[in-house]
This record gives sequence, C-alpha cells and structure tokens, in this order.
Amino acid sequence: MAAARELSAAAARLGRAVATAPEARLESVRALAGMFREAQPREMAEESIFQNLLEILLSTSSEIEQACKDSCELVDLDTCLLLIAECFRCLRNACVECAKNQHIMRNLGLISTSVHLIKLLHGIQIKEELLLTALRCSLQFLGNVAAGNGDSQNSIWKCAFPDLFLKCLTYNDEKVVAYCCMVLFTCLNPEKVRELVDPGNLTVAVHVLKVYIEQLESEWSFLIVTDHLLKCPVLVKALYAKLSNQERVTLLELIMAKVSEKNPVTSEEMNVLVKHADFVAGCFKEKCESVLKLTSAADAADEEALVTIRLLDVLCEMTSNNGQLEHLQALPGLLETAIDTLRLTHLAGKQAVNVFTATHAVTEQEEISHPAVGFKSHLIRLIGNLCYKNKENQDKVYELDGIPLILDNCSIDDNNPFVNQWAVYAIRNLTEQNARNQELIAQMEQKGLADNSALESMGLEVEKQDDKLILRSVRKKPS
Repeated sequence: MAAARELSAAAARLGRAVATAPEARLESVRALAGMFREAQPREMAEESIFQNLLEILLSTSSEIEQACKDSCELVDLDTCLLLIAECFRCLRNACVECAKNQHIMRNLGLISTSVHLIKLLHGIQIKEELLLTALRCSLQFLGNVAAGNGDSQNSIWKCAFPDLFLKCLTYNDEKVVAYCCMVLFTCLNPEKVRELVDPGNLTVAVHVLKVYIEQLESEWSFLIVTDHLLKCPVLVKALYAKLSNQERVTLLELIMAKVSEKNPVTSEEMNVLVKHADFVAGCFKEKCESVLKLTSAADAADEEALVTIRLLDVLCEMTSNNGQLEHLQALPGLLETAIDTLRLTHLAGKQAVNVFTATHAVTEQEEISHPAVGFKSHLIRLIGNLCYKNKENQDKVYELDGIPLILDNCSIDDNNPFVNQWAVYAIRNLTEQNARNQELIAQMEQKGLADNSALESMGLEVEKQDDKLILRSVRKKPS
C-alpha cells in the first residue's frame, strides 16, 4: 500500500508540473524514474503518467525546434536536454519486463515522438555531454520498448528505418552507436533482414559491419551480423559486393566462425550454409590467381590476395563439414581451380625465391608472418577434402596430373606448416579404393619420380605382386 501511495503522489506531482517551469518538471520526472527501477511501481503505473511524459517531451521538443529556427529565441538548452534525458530514463525504466507499459506507450504515440526527437537532437551542432546523454537514453528507451514486443518492433521499424539507423550508426559517439545497434538487433527478423537487400537500405548493413570492425567491443553489431545478416545469403552476396577488400576479409572471418560452430543445424540452416558455400567457391574461382601477386615482396599486403587467402580458409572449413562437403564435391570447376592454383604457386616458387618457395630454415620474422604462409598446405587440404570417398574427384585429380603435383609438395616446408600431413591426408583420400591412382604412385616410385622416403614418411610402400606394382600401407616412419 505504501508503494501505491508513493506512486500516486509522484504521479500527481508530475501532473501539476507539466505546465510549470522546466526545473520543476525535472524533479518530478526524476522521482518517477527512480521509482520505476522496481517491478511493483512499473506494474501499477497508470496511463496518465505516460501521457504527461509525452506532453513534456512534445513541449520541450517544440522549444528546441523554435530555438533552432530563431537564433534570437532564448531557450535554456541545457535544461531542455536534461529534461529530455530524464523523461527517456523514466520511460526506459517503466518498460523493463512490462508489456502493459510497452503497449500503452506505443498506443500513445511515444515511439514516433521519440524517433522525431532523436532526429532533432541529431541535427543539433554541439557535442556536449548533455546532448549525448539525451541521445543515449532515447535509444535505450526504444530498445526497451521493443524488447520481446513484436508490435513495438514493427512500430519502430516503420518510423525509424532506414533514416534513423543510418544517422545513429555513423554518429561520433560509441555509446550512441552501440545503443543504435541494440535497437536494430531487437527489431530485426527474417522479413526485415530481406528489406536490407534493397539498394537504398543496404548501407545500413554496410555500416553495421564497419561498426564491428571499428568497435570490436560492440557485441550488438557482432550479433546483428551472425544472428541475422548471415542467415540471408542474398544479402551476404549484395553486401560483399559493396565492401572494401579489408571489410570482405572481416565478413569471411565471421562466415568461417559460423561454419566452424559444432552445434547441430536444421535443414533450413544447412540450406543457408550451402548457398554460402556456392558463393564463396564462386569468389575463389574468380579471384584465385590474385594470390600470385604475393610473389613480390612489395605486394605482401595486397588486399585482393588477402581476400583470396581467406576464401580458401573458409572453403577448407566448409569441406570439413559433411553437409557442405558433398555439395562442394559436386560443384563444377572448384577442384580444377584448386589444382591449377597449386600448380601455379608451386611453379612460381620454383622460378624464383619467394613465399611459395619451399624452405627449411626460415630465420627472418617477416617471412614467418607472411600472409601467404600455409597457402599451399590449405590448397592440398582442400583437394584432399574434395576427394574424400569420391571416386569421380579421385579420377579427376589423376586426369589433371594432380597426384605428381601433390607428391612434389610433401617435403617439410617452413612456408607451409603441416604440408606433409595434408599431403599424406590427400594421397590417402586419392588412393582409397582407387587402384589406378595407387598404381600411378607405385610406378612413379619405381621410375624414381616419387621419393621413396617421402612415401615411407606417409606410411606407404610400393610392393610387386604378380607383375603388378601396388601401394600398401605400412607403419609410418618418422620424418
């Protein structure tokens, strides 16, 4: 009962203060904001309280607008900003886990009023703390009024998308940006994500990724990308086309993190991943030769080549997953591209000394940290994955002279850590239940074209049986 009396008295003071000076309004709003931190006063709040808060926001907004139009108008901007911030604190607190209040506020028009006020504040050409606080509290209110409330989410979307999001995502204040991301995340659903594909709206998605890159502490931007944007392959494709190479690398890293998750996936989620696989493979086939720019020390940071490296990393991860593996194994041109790229990089490393040259004693730190270190290892890993229990691809590698190429890359190479292990894996996948591939390797060893010690280190041995050379597994010898 005491809480009810206290709330009733505070509400009455607010009602009387609506028509008074800003200072008096400020105190009454502040008292209610404190009370709404508790669940019981929130549940007991009547519509008249929110009607009075709306009137205060409208009159304060009107004062600011008039001051912006008439520079001679004397308005205490600081008090106005304090009052706006306190009203939004009060509304923000009243929304917490209270659907009743969320509905009342939406029906009163507080969402559209708030969006209008945020745009007004955004246009004020000062960057003082009072303005920032008002903006932050207004966005926190929108986040809370939308939480778990589909009608409020739709109302915010109708009033705020895309203009408000574009304004706040590029605002020069990390908290304003973070709270804007919170509101966007809360409002998004599959239908709204599809709206982002529209050329006029795509910039919102681009800015979200920029926020993730520039503010790595921003959890909301990360969640928008991973929980919403990556679930729409059409949007990912459109977004990728708009990004710089550096931003593409970041997007690919986020895709790889998603692909690497060990959680069970639904058939719908697998369909999305398969579409991503198609897209990534297509980009790799188109851009794979750009990695040859890295043969020059001057181009060690070539951004297009760095994208190609990350595309290959994602494909290796995707082909380690059975659901995506079968799809990529049947994808026209991917295996051929991997073999051609391995051949080109291998040849480049033999023609001159560069990052694709096999080396056993790297001493210079910059060589070890070169972005292309491990590229050939990953190509061999991809080829091995694509041939896993797949006779058609095993035969394709034979026809493309890929087996001698892989055998030529199986020695220890500091520029390609684990290349020996991936070569062993690839050869095993190429020879499993494939007599022709086994015979080719056996004939190469007899003719001295395959290093017997390398085969032994792989756990393979050539044996003659009935005038035929066969390859058989033996205990692996230490390398």
